[in-house]
Amino acid sequence: MNEHEKILKEVLAYIKPKAEEKKKLVNLAKKALEIANEEAKKIGGKAILAGSVTRDTWLPDKMEFDVFVLLPPNLSEKKLEEFGLVIGKTVIEKLKGKYKIEYAQHPYVSGEIEGIEVDIVPCYEVKSPEKIKSAVDRTPFHVKYVEKNLLPAMSNEVRLLKQFLKANEIYGADAKTQGFSGYLCELLIIYYKKFIELLKNAVNWVPGEIIDIEGYYKKSEYKKLRKKFKDQPLIVIDPVDKNRNVAAAVSAQSFYIFKKIAKEFLVNPSGKLFFPREIKPITENELIIYQMKRRTELILLKFKAPQVVPDILWPQLRRCADRLEKILRENEFVVLRKDVYTNEKDLAIVLFEMEVSKLPIIQKRVGPKIFNLEDSGRFLKKYKEEALVGPFIENNCWCVEVRRRFLTAREKLLDSLSKDEKILKAKGIPNYIAQEISKGFELICETEKIMELVKKDKNFGRFLRKYFEKESLI
Repeated sequence: MNEHEKILKEVLAYIKPKAEEKKKLVNLAKKALEIANEEAKKIGGKAILAGSVTRDTWLPDKMEFDVFVLLPPNLSEKKLEEFGLVIGKTVIEKLKGKYKIEYAQHPYVSGEIEGIEVDIVPCYEVKSPEKIKSAVDRTPFHVKYVEKNLLPAMSNEVRLLKQFLKANEIYGADAKTQGFSGYLCELLIIYYKKFIELLKNAVNWVPGEIIDIEGYYKKSEYKKLRKKFKDQPLIVIDPVDKNRNVAAAVSAQSFYIFKKIAKEFLVNPSGKLFFPREIKPITENELIIYQMKRRTELILLKFKAPQVVPDILWPQLRRCADRLEKILRENEFVVLRKDVYTNEKDLAIVLFEMEVSKLPIIQKRVGPKIFNLEDSGRFLKKYKEEALVGPFIENNCWCVEVRRRFLTAREKLLDSLSKDEKILKAKGIPNYIAQEISKGFELICETEKIMELVKKDKNFGRFLRKYFEKESLI
């Protein structure tokens, strides 16, 4: 047994669910499936189990399973949602659990029974993936494919991959993580057979890497395929839907983190790569030192996190950061780097690290060429009273120097954000974020105030440390 195999065996001993955990999960899944089937039959439907429990690839800290309720395709969307919720509530109630309604493409019931999370999801029972009406209708085809192609010996290989990704914060296709989904992990193991083989290949992946398990496309079509899935670093063709990239959620960052950790394990095998590193919140001293070294200014936009699902919240926060950076740039303020943070409860932060955050009082405006009489007339009329210096001519163009309206980036942000919801939305601030900012926000630059946030929220302190201690991706 080589060093790699020895470590993988040791890691598996930690991450493989215990017999009693497995028994508890499997028994509950069977009961839930039974009740769901009884209820679904009443309206000509049926239920199936979905998720990692069906192929024994789950990790012990993920005690959960999904029940998909397949209903006749002739049902209206309203009826599908109505029946789905009734069946979901019945299942959870009969098993003496607690439930809440969650929203994806359709509303569905999410419950907790004896510490196990259960999602009851309605979908249409369609004959082929081409006939799907919504994304969830595809899941039963995924279940069938994986059950048929993932051999029992591969289950632990998937577990190793999931744990490896999870420890390095790239497991999950959600909007926050932008990483590898459970289904993608299973497909990668179906393709490469072994976890170690996947790593050996991943180190040589290039952006736009294509994995087509079922061979739907010829090599000569790969160029077109990369155009179709533009800006997606990893392209894994869905075996049940050749027009879908299973790895669409994988960001460039996650792609390169995976390549990096794959190389690290192959070159220097260590079990540490399978378990999260402890990250301590940044200290006040460290924050001061980083800012002194970098000679930049931090501006934190703080507001109450909108009460929406994380998959809506994170993209809106990122879009808000992009829009505000653009507004600053239009006013000659330069953002060195930006990031977003939320505890997904009551705190949302957009962080700007400013390369240029202060500007002189005087601002030069360059107008039209002197030969363009009409535009020149308009320019000279506009700045007749406003000009502090000029109008004068440079390179045959009219120029004036005027008083700059905003001297600091903070002033500009304050002015742009102190508006009602309607105006914020018109400025390009996403809907839910605009709603909250219009109710109140704070701009924080002072180290003392930043550290007050760190004391209240340790995860924000860890976020700041990771921001300043960005790892090399090569």
